[in-house]
Amino acid sequence: MADFTTLPDLASRAFGGGVVLASDEFFAAADHLVLPSAPGHAPRTFDHRGQVYDGWETRRRRSPGHDFAVVRLGTPGVIHGVEVDTAFFTGNYPPYASLDAVALPGYPGPEQLAAADWVALVSRRELGGDRANRFAVTDRRRFTHVRLNIYPDGGVARLRVHGVVVPDPALLPKIFDVAAAEYGGRVVDCSDMFYGHPQRMLMPGLAQNMGDGWETSRRRDDANDWVLVQLAAPARLRFADLDTSHFKGNAPGWAALTGVTADGDHVELLPRTALRPDTAHRFPLVKAPQVGRVRLDIFPDGGMARLRLHGRADRGHLWARMRQCVEP
Repeated sequence: MADFTTLPDLASRAFGGGVVLASDEFFAAADHLVLPSAPGHAPRTFDHRGQVYDGWETRRRRSPGHDFAVVRLGTPGVIHGVEVDTAFFTGNYPPYASLDAVALPGYPGPEQLAAADWVALVSRRELGGDRANRFAVTDRRRFTHVRLNIYPDGGVARLRVHGVVVPDPALLPKIFDVAAAEYGGRVVDCSDMFYGHPQRMLMPGLAQNMGDGWETSRRRDDANDWVLVQLAAPARLRFADLDTSHFKGNAPGWAALTGVTADGDHVELLPRTALRPDTAHRFPLVKAPQVGRVRLDIFPDGGMARLRLHGRADRGHLWARMRQCVEP
């Protein structure tokens, strides 16, 4: 089985995911569940409700039932696996958990969520404390919300919902960043990722620092580094943003872009072009046929904060992908 944790976290706050409903959050807010950062812990740090935890923690149940939290996915998609991380929760983690999901249009409120026809993706499973509990998902339908159930109560640091992004074509403009992870763009291969994974280049927003991007080790040969991106849909590209922000003494000297068509032909989109350190570059691209993948070459090595590829996507492809994922 492939490692589903290499897929994007659809619930992440980085994509706009959020907790919209929780049965209880007496000791620690459920909002922590979707933070993109790894959970931390400061022992013997207390506030008026007890030890401070970087996670969601409910009070001790003295009545029947169980606790739950509903998460609106930052981007809808097909879920391949979930991670219920109980990091630093030792004597207060839930002994069991399950996960349900639903696909709802728009922005449903608590009443709509309560009345929804939820689908069980992960049956009630045993959890371990202070560890990442991982469960594969086989249902290949598209979902917009998930509900984490914990039995009967306790604390969970993070909920990761790994999967493949499937956006709603009706909500996409005619021209958009078809490399963006939030729309389904993803890295499928690269030459080196010693200091940073290239998937970070496709994340929303500006890079926060040099660690929030792709950076390779220093080359000691005559070759160059590269990354191959699968676009959200085949597209005719018009502009490219190559952002070297925060990379000052380690920005690439030059870069080039090559598109790959459905027939496997390679077309030049941006010839080898000089880059400046710590600069957000925008380049018009050579008019070319529709491409489904793009290769970014950097010369000879270095770091790139963000890669944006703006173009007109194949709407038929987007709608076909959507239809494929809404039926059982």
